[in-house]
Amino acid sequence: MYLRVSFAGLFAFLLLAGYSRAAEEAQGPSFGSPDAVDNILEDTGLLEWRTRLAEEHGVSLGVDYTSNLFGASDSLGEDGAWGGIARFYGTWDLVSRGGKNSGAFVWKVEHRHRTVDIAPKALAGELGYAGFIAPPYSNEKFRFTNLYWRQRLNQGRSTLLAGFLDVTDYLDIYALASPWTGFSNFAFSTGTQTIPIPNDATLGVAFGSMLTERTFLIAGLADTNADPTDLGETVASFFEDNEYFTSFELGMTSSQERIYLDNLHVTLWHVDKRDAAGTLSGWGANFSWNTWLGERWMPFVRAGYADEGGSLLELAISAGAGLQTGRGNVLGFAGHWGRPNETTYGVELNDQYVGEIYFRWKIGKHLEATPNLQLIVNPALNPVHDEIWVYGLRIKGAI
Repeated sequence: MYLRVSFAGLFAFLLLAGYSRAAEEAQGPSFGSPDAVDNILEDTGLLEWRTRLAEEHGVSLGVDYTSNLFGASDSLGEDGAWGGIARFYGTWDLVSRGGKNSGAFVWKVEHRHRTVDIAPKALAGELGYAGFIAPPYSNEKFRFTNLYWRQRLNQGRSTLLAGFLDVTDYLDIYALASPWTGFSNFAFSTGTQTIPIPNDATLGVAFGSMLTERTFLIAGLADTNADPTDLGETVASFFEDNEYFTSFELGMTSSQERIYLDNLHVTLWHVDKRDAAGTLSGWGANFSWNTWLGERWMPFVRAGYADEGGSLLELAISAGAGLQTGRGNVLGFAGHWGRPNETTYGVELNDQYVGEIYFRWKIGKHLEATPNLQLIVNPALNPVHDEIWVYGLRIKGAI
């Protein structure tokens, strides 16, 4: 039903924000994922008026809109979902503009909305899948995702973030994890679904630094009870509830400029008991490796383990690759095995398997389309269907 809808209304603005040669040439990355504001702006490039604004006033701006449509072969309830996200983001350099130890105010404001009965984030529940499909695409309406201070230190070799953060901007990153430009299933994103990630726009602090020319560390502390639609409540939660998510990561890269293109890291995390959510404290470890071969191929292997903590899965392994086919087009394919976390669901569930393939097609300077196909085998919360096909189309535009 949903894929028969005319797609003409979906073709809004767009620009490629995935891994590219521009990312390779970026100077002084802020230890962030491709979706960190600094990296989006770096990869997107600037129009003439935006270049002038950045040079004269230290302000860099970006606007994009993404629409995401899914349908499923079988379901326990709804078999289709469609939603979109409008984003306005930017940085304002206020300290040492143009210098290696610059300080900037960073923001990202969003409007997340559904187009039909359910948003893509809700589709996994309808399928009985113990996981998420395109989790950012919810129906939360207006909300903040980033509102923080970014300070570069040590001649650009270190970065400190403080304020309202998106943990996925710095935690367990690799180039294909972005739900705006990469895989749609969260099994191939941050933590392979074994990390109980706080809601984005959580109050916290993060720090990343090159230890040597090839080794780095990234650490963070964030509130676990964030409400991105109510920043005042999030501040109160941080200082009153004292329930935090902490992480520590050690990694290797070929150089700071290629930190999410060539990346080998191990992440350790801990989450406090959450009284309101009824989840236990827990900890876990994650492993990730990806590399950029011949300026075209990016193979990756990722794994995770969780001991309680309210995560979706307690064990998981993902592997796959991305292939840049020219002019910014990318073909991605991967497979995933996961074991649901028994303490989260209160019962032992069957292992799940997921496969996904997508093709990101750069139509023009400001527009791209990404069809994708997923196969979910043994959805853990679905006693009826052994296999479910999920097909989708993501349209993204930027100015």
